[in-house]
Amino acid sequence: MPVEILSLAVLVAMFAIATLTPINMGLLGFIAAYVIGVFVGGMEPREIARNIPADLFVTLVGVTYLFGVAQTNGAIGRLIGGATKAVGPRKGLLPWLLFALAALLTGIGALSPAAVAILAPLAMSFARRNGINPLLAGLLVVHGAQAGGFSPLSVYGGITRDAVEKGGVPFDALGPFLFSLAANTAAALILYVILARLKPPAAAEEAVESTGPSGSVLTTALTFAALAALAVLTLAFKLEIGFVAIALGLLLSFLSLKSHRQVLKNLPWSEIVLILGVATYVAVLQKMGVVDYVSDQVAALGSPALAALLVLYIGAIVSAFASSTAVLGSLLPLAIPILAGQSPLAVAAFVGAMAVASTIVDVSPFSTNGALVLASAEEKDRQALFRKLVLYGTLVTLAAPLVLWGVYLALRG
Repeated sequence: MPVEILSLAVLVAMFAIATLTPINMGLLGFIAAYVIGVFVGGMEPREIARNIPADLFVTLVGVTYLFGVAQTNGAIGRLIGGATKAVGPRKGLLPWLLFALAALLTGIGALSPAAVAILAPLAMSFARRNGINPLLAGLLVVHGAQAGGFSPLSVYGGITRDAVEKGGVPFDALGPFLFSLAANTAAALILYVILARLKPPAAAEEAVESTGPSGSVLTTALTFAALAALAVLTLAFKLEIGFVAIALGLLLSFLSLKSHRQVLKNLPWSEIVLILGVATYVAVLQKMGVVDYVSDQVAALGSPALAALLVLYIGAIVSAFASSTAVLGSLLPLAIPILAGQSPLAVAAFVGAMAVASTIVDVSPFSTNGALVLASAEEKDRQALFRKLVLYGTLVTLAAPLVLWGVYLALRG
């Protein structure tokens, strides 16, 4: 078996194992990088270690640490509470409040599952209390999380930027963000038109439920100032986002030293290991020439447009059952050959389409976000909600890549 085929087969096996078992795909990635790199690719063990993306590690730790501080010190709880009060009696706006909050949380650095984990229980509570379709409430949380998920400050945005820039292709960080924002907002609008039918609220529900620690007004003001400073320092002054986020998080930690250790414990270490392990294996594949091999196979198709459609469908189908972060980290480098010689607009369109195709399917109940929504529903409603999530997830998985491909072709010209 050719080395390139073996290496890609191992990548597929990693996805399969991580989908069917609770084994972290990142751990599989580290071992695969060592075994394939050393015993198949003839690389030195130290060379394998040098492929671990330290810059990405700092970014992931920094951004999620700062968000964790903001959540622990009560700033996020105060934000949610204030937004809920602002809606008041306008119950029809509640799904859009959830959408906006989810987009804001991922936009400032929360991992998508973290934002959904915070808001999904709140969404289901809102739905029960106010006669809102629970499917609508849950799906708008997921689509909101993905709408903000590719901001220049976000984890997804960092993964995308890292993968594309290492491929030597010009990259505009706003492209995937605007693509994802538009696609998920459009999906949310369609869902709202179809599902927004208010029913009489359940009288037995409590009038108010806790949204988490509220924190002091001073702490909340300072936390939002830190988040604003992160945006200014990284976007305007081009400072490294990971180090800036760590510094700002440490400054905020002095306001609540007792909770500092808890913040570190609560960091999404599993996701961080997953991302780094997959990125390391992909880097080894690049060193072994597997990416060049894929480039030749794409060229053999004779149609970059057909290759683009194939990659979009692979990203969507795999991500519906596996980690979106793993899909982005592994497929984007392999898709870079499709972009060779294309205009900056075409590059931005394809990267945006790839980003959306690999994340919008997280509405599936087999993905982390969809599973969180399902787990937040009342037990008596879960079976019906599961069937609806499967149906919607299937429709999105089949339709989204085709629609995104059409947008890409239109922008490519």
